[in-house]
Amino acid sequence: MSHAVADGPDADICLIVEGAYPYVVGGVSGWLQDLIESLPEVRFAIAAIKPTAAAMPFRLTPPANVVQIVEIGLAPQATMPRGCPAKHALAIADALIEFVGIGGSSALATLIDRIGAAGRVLTPGDILGHPATFARLQRHYCDMLPKASFHHYFWAMRVLLGGLLAVLTAPLPRARAYHTISTGFAGLLAARAARETGRPAFITEHGIYLLERQIEVMMADWIGDQVDTGLELERSVRDLRDLWVRAFTSYATACYDACDPIVALYGENNAVQRRLGAAPDRVRAIPNGIDARRFEGMADARDPAHPLVALLGRVVPIKDIKTFIRAAAIAHAEQPHLRFVVLGPADEDPEYADECTRLVADLKLGDVLTFAGRVRIEDWMAKIDLLVLTSLSEAQPLVILEGGACGIPVVAPDVGSCREMIEGRGPHDPGHGGIVTPLVNPAATAAGICRIAADPATRWEMGEAMRRRVLRDYDHPTIIGAYRDLYAQLAGR
Repeated sequence: MSHAVADGPDADICLIVEGAYPYVVGGVSGWLQDLIESLPEVRFAIAAIKPTAAAMPFRLTPPANVVQIVEIGLAPQATMPRGCPAKHALAIADALIEFVGIGGSSALATLIDRIGAAGRVLTPGDILGHPATFARLQRHYCDMLPKASFHHYFWAMRVLLGGLLAVLTAPLPRARAYHTISTGFAGLLAARAARETGRPAFITEHGIYLLERQIEVMMADWIGDQVDTGLELERSVRDLRDLWVRAFTSYATACYDACDPIVALYGENNAVQRRLGAAPDRVRAIPNGIDARRFEGMADARDPAHPLVALLGRVVPIKDIKTFIRAAAIAHAEQPHLRFVVLGPADEDPEYADECTRLVADLKLGDVLTFAGRVRIEDWMAKIDLLVLTSLSEAQPLVILEGGACGIPVVAPDVGSCREMIEGRGPHDPGHGGIVTPLVNPAATAAGICRIAADPATRWEMGEAMRRRVLRDYDHPTIIGAYRDLYAQLAGR
């Protein structure tokens, strides 16, 4: 059996990441950079999955304890297929179709073994360009989607199978354990590593990749031959969306089957993982943390006569800045002494930023609501009385933790882990650190702002509840220690 192994020194942990590190700044990339820097004694390899084989610039500089980086393009450059016996190509094509259709560890193991049985390292082009694969795809099309365009079907399958074959034939870094940051193609590589090396694999999901891809596919206008059935996932008529959703579901199932533990940032997402097929005894939560020491010793710079209500976030639609502006108008009408500020860059979506600026003018808030642009948050935290989020989607927004470390209460929508951070992890977790509101609800957001802003004692009590919770559950050294212990346990298996 022949498999591709990357040259280079063995690592303690191979981090597998799709579409992020080291090509992107912030988000998961920033989290990974911090994790690597905080564990200098751990030797890391990086398997960086990117859209194509074309070169992409690194936006982050890997620390010295990163001993190897392997880049994997999901859409490899077209190559002339080399000689592959028809029986091997057909066996692999059958296994590809089966795996995309049903997923799971058994189907993936069969596929990996058949690729290995070729006796040499294959490229995706060796399989995708083989006549036996084309014939197998024709049969699958007739069985599954006979009313769809074969042109659309063929290119959809080529993208799906091309990415699948890319991660199953790419050089695999040597490591004592494999840590993927999502399901999808990164999760497939982790499952492959566990199968081929016998070493442990585990996953940390910041969001639920499968749900994100399902929503993306349901809303996509780039998929041909769609049957108009809205956003429902279970439909009586098959079209190409079913093909994409089924494939990503299969990839997630294989990843969950191979990984132990299966980590989420908060308990609600553990429940989602279980619903999607993760073994209940494997799921656990390790939240993101912050270094509360960054905010120690800040002098109080608040203005008691004009409490400052701040939204920390980019001026983009997903942050729903317009709901914050409308809530500010309602709250200001009730409490004219309040002041409001949006702290975040406005250059990512200039059209939306212009709409927000016009809304401020239309609501006659120009004297009380400002856009400060990109800021250094340490320069602002001492001035803020109340933080507000109005995002349509979040996982675990660090701004709540940063504000909590400074004793600032928060009003936030019921998305991601906001409720868990604000209200705690159950009835025995005392003290609310703010108010949770419905989504896209300026009136409820304004009511929360007014209730907290009107009473300094309430602001202090909620702020202290947030501070205690952050220091107990989300302090950076505690979270890094959890990963240090987990790495040591897995690498020592």
